[in-house]
Order: sequence, then C-alpha cells, then structure tokens
Amino acid sequence: MSRARFELRARRLALAIGMALLPALGCGAQQRDEARGEQPEVAAAEKPAKPAPSFALPGLDGSTIALADQRGKPVVIDFWATWCVPCLYQVPELNEFWKKHRERGDVAVIGVAVDVEGASVVGPWIEEQGVEYAIALGDERLAREFGVMGFPTLAIVRPDGNIDSLHVGLIEVEELEKLVAPYLDRGASRQPAP
Repeated sequence: MSRARFELRARRLALAIGMALLPALGCGAQQRDEARGEQPEVAAAEKPAKPAPSFALPGLDGSTIALADQRGKPVVIDFWATWCVPCLYQVPELNEFWKKHRERGDVAVIGVAVDVEGASVVGPWIEEQGVEYAIALGDERLAREFGVMGFPTLAIVRPDGNIDSLHVGLIEVEELEKLVAPYLDRGASRQPAP
C-alpha cells in the first residue's frame, strides 16, 4: 500500500471516529431532537427558508441525478461514505422507507456518496449492501454546502426546494415518515405546523 493511500485511510479513520463522538459531545443536539419528534428551540414555521444547494451529480448507472428534477415533493438526501461504519445501518431503514413510497412517487430518496475514489468503491459497496434507492456520486464539498457536520446525515428538502432539517446519525423509518408527513398529499408548498 502506498504511503499516500495509507495516510488517506488514516485520515478517514480519524474522521469517522470523530464523527462517532459528536453525539456524545453534544454536537448536533437540535438535529437529534428533531429526529425524535421533539420541538426544537425554533418552531419549524419560524425557521428562515434556506434553499437547498442545487446539484446535478452522476449516478452509478451513468444517469444524472439532479435535485431540481424532484421539485414538488419532499426529498430525503442521505450523505454517506463507504468508510463510515454507522452508514451501514442507515441503508435498511432507507430501503424500507423507499419501498413504501416508490410506487406512489410522492417522496424522493437520494444517497450522496462522498468517497473520493468514486464509482470504483461505491458500486461494489452498494451491491453488497443491497441499496435500492438512487445513489449519486458527490463529494464532501457538497455535503458542507448543505451544512453536514458528520456522516451519515440526512437532509430533508421541502417540495419548494428549501431545506427543512438536517439529522446527524441514524434515523428509523417511523421518524422519516413523521418528517415528510407535512408535505404529502396536502400541497407541495405547505409549511409544517409549529
């Protein structure tokens, strides 16, 4: 193994350990409260609208996955990496959530891989884990533009293209359903109740 590759893996391991410690240190408390359905300090309707950064990323199948193509429905974006151990555990939850919404087409689920090696490592990982939702090849720069501080992080984008919330760590299907419920079947631009 080359020294550069060894150093890259060592940096990733250090980053993964640091991200695993964030919840214990209290970082991301508001996101965890929202994921548990607790009322954050600022009511959802009072949050200033922040447009989600636009992206058009290559998919593993050669297609282009663009956030703008999902306008009019809520979008769940999972920022993850193959070297992120907790990211493994988010896959079954997102697969189950996606299966519930796939035929109705009322919610989009996009996994954004931030691996620098790209398709060569992401493709085999996706196959091994049985990922069923769309996977885009992104980078950490895009994750930072969304406000991501660790992996996995889910960004919930409202049908109007604004970021609803960010959730660091694992989220179960029931919580995802609660997060997107205010935007389903009742008008694409409706705000969640405070």
